[in-house]
Amino acid sequence: MNPRQTQILDLIRHEGRVGVDDLALRFGFTVQTIRRDLTDLAEAGRVERVHGGAVLPSGTANIAYDERRALNAGAKAAIARACAAEIPDGASVFLGIGTTTEAVAAALSGHSGLLVVTNNMTVARILATHPGCEVVVTGGALRQSDGGLVGPVAVQGLRQFKVDLAVIGCSALDAAGDVLDFDLAEVEVSRAALDTARAAWLVADHAKFSRTAPARVATLTAFAAMFTDRPVPPALAARALVPVTLAGTVAGMVAGRGDPC
Repeated sequence: MNPRQTQILDLIRHEGRVGVDDLALRFGFTVQTIRRDLTDLAEAGRVERVHGGAVLPSGTANIAYDERRALNAGAKAAIARACAAEIPDGASVFLGIGTTTEAVAAALSGHSGLLVVTNNMTVARILATHPGCEVVVTGGALRQSDGGLVGPVAVQGLRQFKVDLAVIGCSALDAAGDVLDFDLAEVEVSRAALDTARAAWLVADHAKFSRTAPARVATLTAFAAMFTDRPVPPALAARALVPVTLAGTVAGMVAGRGDPC
């Protein structure tokens, strides 16, 4: 892998998707050269070619936790602030596994009277010293790769509650309106959260629009609202009638099922 390809791969990790024309302008090389770079990266299994560019490979396994944390970190922080701003003091909230839900936890520092139920040990650590928040950990099998708690014990622990709100992330969101992830054990906990919460919100950055994953959590219409950082692709917006708040804007809404709060 040459230095330019290394830089391209870093860009894909941070942006989720890159375009051939944009890369040619950025690096000052021809479109043909950039296409060869992307082909080499795809053949090495580092990226997946799509029309006009490349994305992180989807496959059947998620990318590493540290890479996920770095991917669109600024966008995730903005999404988290927008989401946290809609969570009222005194609410009971489930925060699931994922780097975006971890960002939501960090954005709750100004809240008071919260009860947070989580199967995410990183979320628990973030909120452990927050005086305005009581934290309950579901229990379950510890996933060492990212501190997630999964399995039957996690599901049973979550089902002891009826929270006001579940905030859930995902690995992919396809044009059919399906919310997708990689780990079936994690998916089972997310489904339990949808069953036991009075309302559920999805937090997902734009990279999720160009990825896929093999396990289905639910359709987007199971959520009362979605928080993201870029407009939802038209094909998805036509199928998923759910309010969408764009981070950094007042509210970019897709006609749907009521106010996100």
